[in-house]
Amino acid sequence: MGIYVEIPIHASMDELWEKTQNPQLHQRWDLRFTQIEYLPREDEEPHRFLYRTRIGFGLKIDGQGESIGERDGEDGARTSSLKFWSEDPKSLIKTGSGYWKYVPDGKKPWPGEDARHPTIRFFTWYDYEARFGTLGKLIDRFLFRPLLGWATAWSFDRLRLWIEKGITPEASRDRAIAYALARGTMAFIWFYHGLVPKLLYQDRIELDLLSRITPPDFLRTAATFAGVLEVCFAFLLILLWRQTWPLWVTIVLMLAGIPIVALTAPEYLHAAFNPVTLNISLAVFAGIALVVRRDLATAASCLRKPKENS
Repeated sequence: MGIYVEIPIHASMDELWEKTQNPQLHQRWDLRFTQIEYLPREDEEPHRFLYRTRIGFGLKIDGQGESIGERDGEDGARTSSLKFWSEDPKSLIKTGSGYWKYVPDGKKPWPGEDARHPTIRFFTWYDYEARFGTLGKLIDRFLFRPLLGWATAWSFDRLRLWIEKGITPEASRDRAIAYALARGTMAFIWFYHGLVPKLLYQDRIELDLLSRITPPDFLRTAATFAGVLEVCFAFLLILLWRQTWPLWVTIVLMLAGIPIVALTAPEYLHAAFNPVTLNISLAVFAGIALVVRRDLATAASCLRKPKENS
């Protein structure tokens, strides 16, 4: 079961070819590689290259590859085939092969799209043999291969943004990190405030705040219900990663909550840990996520299965 990724890109063939075949440019947008270095060769020899991927904690994985063929079609399409392997004992990939293909679509751009260049269907397919026997195959099937497919698709969209909109790969990386930090922090705050002071301990301050707007007989039930809602909302922020409505809901609730507390429990506004700083912080995180999500690279922009007529 190989990995297939396809994305349409408005680009000239020469520019797309250069950004994918030049190792200095390729390593900037492809999340799978930290460094790519072509080795010297004679004219008739295939391109050979070394690649390195840093996996964190000071660890890296090294491998080698070889371009085994380039072909231009009569319809203007181009194909680049390669094989790759790694003798690094840390590498799950033992040996593999695949191709990149560049096919002019011939479709006219939609209104608002860049009319200077045609659409090129840029797609890849590759497969490999995993190390470490049965255990390696299980890790590959259920963890590594899905992650590698996602990384390929995300990288293809990062390449598209670079070519179509001039957003550098480094800027796309920084936007993705900022978005993940903002949205992840929001989810953590919602989850923590739903679970700890409402469901696990039913903190006296939480109960006191709720008592200002809740009948006494339903106070603990209301705290439990509010805690469940907040925990569920935290999961929605993660599961609906690209949806904006949870961000807008957060902003509205947080900003509306400040005057409500000011009217019903003003003594909490000057406490060391108070609703003003918490609510404003959450609203700002939501605002940051809304700003940086524009033109955010996403693996969802890619097809993961070939078209039937391909």
